[in-house]
Amino acid sequence: MGHCVFMHKADSIYDDIPAERYQFPSQYLSRAEPCIGDWIVYLEPRKVRNSRGYFAVAKVEKIIPDPTTPNMFLALVDPGTYLDFIRSVPFSGPEGPIERGVLNDAGVISGRAQAAVRPLSSADFARVVNAGLPDNDTVLPRVDEADDPRMLQELRAPYHVERPIIERLVAKPERKAFFRRAVLQAYDERCAVTGWKLINGGGRAEAEAAHIKPVEHGGPDSIQNGIALSGTAHWMFDRGLIGFSDDLDILISRQVNDRSGVEAIINKSGKALAPERLALRPHPVFLEWHRENCFKH
Repeated sequence: MGHCVFMHKADSIYDDIPAERYQFPSQYLSRAEPCIGDWIVYLEPRKVRNSRGYFAVAKVEKIIPDPTTPNMFLALVDPGTYLDFIRSVPFSGPEGPIERGVLNDAGVISGRAQAAVRPLSSADFARVVNAGLPDNDTVLPRVDEADDPRMLQELRAPYHVERPIIERLVAKPERKAFFRRAVLQAYDERCAVTGWKLINGGGRAEAEAAHIKPVEHGGPDSIQNGIALSGTAHWMFDRGLIGFSDDLDILISRQVNDRSGVEAIINKSGKALAPERLALRPHPVFLEWHRENCFKH
């Protein structure tokens, strides 16, 4: 087994859903196979305007031939392992590339940096993940979200260099906190339905990070499977009383008993206030799942 870098951009010609699958041509198969059963990081190419750099981590469950496209393969993500970074990690910084494996013997960036699929050393993997999931918690959890009495204690405990990095990627309290921070940062801590940005005196945002496709149904901890909602909007969304079209029109169920009341709290645009960046907006696959499985038509 071994780590890899998978390059991805939101408007890619490939049939990618980073939290679920990564499509690549047969020429990269030998490079991708060693990462089966191990962790990879996603990288947005430098040529993308305002590139996010390394933006997520996931574990590859298996690689299969793409049943719909000849000479293409799919790296399938192990459910429950995908995690967006709460801080984008630039490809290069003051000390050069964070991924040292792209340097040649002369210390110059080599052609390896252009490969869409490439091996990643354990040291480079640790550097990227630690940079993308920093220890400081700038978006505090709502007190009433700490349903596990150990959660706040674990979140406040300092991370140590010797602590196994994989432990951070699989621990449920930490994943929940990372997901919340990533989603609220993407939405500027503002509810996508109401448009409200309410912060209490302790610096806690009123908005919550809602999964569009719930974790218990296989939904990933991906910003594209998340949306920032106020407590009331979150309650209605989870119960199928509101939903969203693929174009993010806010849908109101016919089963709502106080339609005028619901309409009164919806922002004037009638659309979810989502991030401008395509890579951070709700993915149609997850929106469709919610409409088909939760929304009460």
